[in-house]
Amino acid sequence: MTSTHQVSTSTATAVPLPNKDDMSASSTHKSPPVWSLESNRTSTPPLTEKCDRLSRQDGICCKDLKGEDDRTLIDPDIIRDIIIGLSDGLTVPFALTAGLSGLGNSRLVVVGGLAELIAGAISMGIGGFLASQAERDHFRFLRRHTYSRVMRSCIGEMEREVHAVLGPVGVDESASQAVANCLRKAEDESGFDGSTPARADEERQSRGMKSEHGLTPFLLKFGEGKEDVPTRRLYISAFTIGMGYLCGGIIPLLPYFFISTALDALKISCIITGIVLLIFGTVKARVTGAARNFWGYVWGAVSTMAVGGFAAAAAYGLVVAVETSSIS
Repeated sequence: MTSTHQVSTSTATAVPLPNKDDMSASSTHKSPPVWSLESNRTSTPPLTEKCDRLSRQDGICCKDLKGEDDRTLIDPDIIRDIIIGLSDGLTVPFALTAGLSGLGNSRLVVVGGLAELIAGAISMGIGGFLASQAERDHFRFLRRHTYSRVMRSCIGEMEREVHAVLGPVGVDESASQAVANCLRKAEDESGFDGSTPARADEERQSRGMKSEHGLTPFLLKFGEGKEDVPTRRLYISAFTIGMGYLCGGIIPLLPYFFISTALDALKISCIITGIVLLIFGTVKARVTGAARNFWGYVWGAVSTMAVGGFAAAAAYGLVVAVETSSIS
């Protein structure tokens, strides 16, 4: 018996145990189980695993389906600043150079255009910074005011305010009351003090800080339509608007550096600036999502060029009228 047992033990196949790292890696890449929407209601599937792909013939999840227009738009704040800077840069210096061209001296146009271009870029950048700063200060005031109002109001008043936000989109009163109670509980647990906002709060909100939870952020975002402005947004806005103005404004000035006669340089400047305005209008219609078809791009390009052309024609006509008048 003993020898037989020893022989069977020695001839047994050794099976290595799986490595702990391999098990964790395989569990990480393993897709979660999918619960069909047509399954029985004996157990409630978690939201992360609830899908209707099993009932489709192709087995594709709805989030993987492509729509007719799958453009990925850029941050609207960045697009707004770029449009403000470029549109003003292409229009104002172009109108100024067109007006100064009536004097007939390209050197005068270059000196005046560069002075306006540098001053305008700095002014536009500072204006973008101050505008974002004012928006941030306004939000912080509303946050302190809303937090104080939430703390001194009863739960009934908060339920009415939550339902005033959710009711128009189809949420009934019982669901609104449940949401209000959950948000009030989250606000009490978070310990957020809206009266003393910390400098790092706005930088940490995107990371899921507790100050995002509760009735105060809910009423600000969905009731007032206000969101906090991070401090870095002030500098990004200033840089984007200023550089946009500088890059756009240098284009109408380029011909005057190489052509001594201002009127001849104006013709080349009109052609170059007109082409750039057309391209800018087309790209703007694309990145903002305004253009849905070919005519949308055409309208975006033509309207942008028309604004710049009208401003330049008005400035040039004013200078010519002053020069030909009897004003000394």
